[in-house]
Amino acid sequence: MSNDNGTPIPPLPDRSAADAARGDAAPMFPAPQHTAQTQQVATAQEPVYAWASPAHDQGADSRTQKRGGSGGRVAALVVIAALVGGGAGLGGAWLGNSVWGGSNDSSSVASQGQNVTINNPDDVNQTAAIAASALPSVVTIEAATSEGTGGSGSGVVLSEDGYVLTNTHVVTLGGAANDAQLRVTGSDGQIYDATIVGTDPTYDLAVIKLEGASGLTPMEFADSSELNVGDTTVAIGAPMGLANTVTTGIISNLNRSIEIASAAAPEDAEAQEPEGQTPENGGQDLPWFFDIPGQEQQQQQASESIKISVLQTDAAINPGNSGGALVDGEGKLIGINVAIATSGASSEEGGSIGLGFAIPSNVADRIANELIENGSATHGLLGASVSPSAYVEGTTTTGAYVAEVIDGGAAKDGGLQEGDVITHFNGVRVNDAIDLTAQVRAAAAESDATVTYVRDGEEHETELTLGTLE
Repeated sequence: MSNDNGTPIPPLPDRSAADAARGDAAPMFPAPQHTAQTQQVATAQEPVYAWASPAHDQGADSRTQKRGGSGGRVAALVVIAALVGGGAGLGGAWLGNSVWGGSNDSSSVASQGQNVTINNPDDVNQTAAIAASALPSVVTIEAATSEGTGGSGSGVVLSEDGYVLTNTHVVTLGGAANDAQLRVTGSDGQIYDATIVGTDPTYDLAVIKLEGASGLTPMEFADSSELNVGDTTVAIGAPMGLANTVTTGIISNLNRSIEIASAAAPEDAEAQEPEGQTPENGGQDLPWFFDIPGQEQQQQQASESIKISVLQTDAAINPGNSGGALVDGEGKLIGINVAIATSGASSEEGGSIGLGFAIPSNVADRIANELIENGSATHGLLGASVSPSAYVEGTTTTGAYVAEVIDGGAAKDGGLQEGDVITHFNGVRVNDAIDLTAQVRAAAAESDATVTYVRDGEEHETELTLGTLE
């Protein structure tokens, strides 16, 4: 590896061999039709949250487990950002054919495509070496509709021939479009058209395929279950369309759980989620929401949500980083950036305040492989109705209180009963129903799981086989 002048860059520590080549793509699995929405409800018990700021331009021309004690829901006055950047021209080549101006030839070069610049090779620090290694595996993704609405995000290269991992909300513009045109720019400025291979709205991940791509640099995956609080993190992506942006930080926490009101969630998600109870008003009390400018008339229609387990980092992450890489001190992928928290009541009021979230690489890897092989991904189903409250009268610990077990479900088959309080799932601490659902969904359908629970003041453990979320 060398800089622009051909001077060698000090190598990173020895790294394991790249992952085995991935299989051929399944037929295109189109993203479902969704309605954009916003949910924002303040209560005396709970702060206001928001899944926010796709910041789409309205007229553009244009892969955790066995880790305990540190989990829990984010509890602060924050705005969760979908991290889709907007604004024509911010990221170089913007929106093509009738939407993007200019050529679709993949030999075209974006005006702002660039690699890491090393001016003093005798004084290269760890971050520069990490960036030089990982940056070629991160791309900028631009999406646009025929109506001119557009936004941008980031992606991680999975294979030499152009499979790329990103977020569902990036390629569907937060669920507002099921047929957005996709254009991808590599770190070297190479431009590609792209198609969707598969989306997984349940964990907000998607795989796309770049047309005519070859010789790309796949990202190496690290084992996210081996992470510790305090480990080095480097975020790479295109915040606000600024491609090849590198920021640093640490792992601030592991196994955070966030619930997001999502237009991209399956329409029957609540009927298929006995781990969590449906709010009395059909979802209007969910404290996280998408904020999609221009969709105000549809903002109160959200009734579904997704619950995901995430890594927390203080590396600066901003709108446009979605789908990009969070890497470790060796430049290996530990997470897919998905959300941030900001202090404003609106995503438009601020960017990173050091609260960034990424989907763990182990989860992302499983889902990406399933999307490539099948066009869809599977998720576990426990088969129990769980109280949304973390504190239940008569119990002495936080956890997920089992209100009902479903006949024929995994929970009942595993010996769980009404009144049990689930405290760990596959070794991860469970503090409430959202934690439990996030962990169950992170596991594959029909996979084995270990559940720790408290019954009559005594702790027990059971092994069970999860069902399949339909």
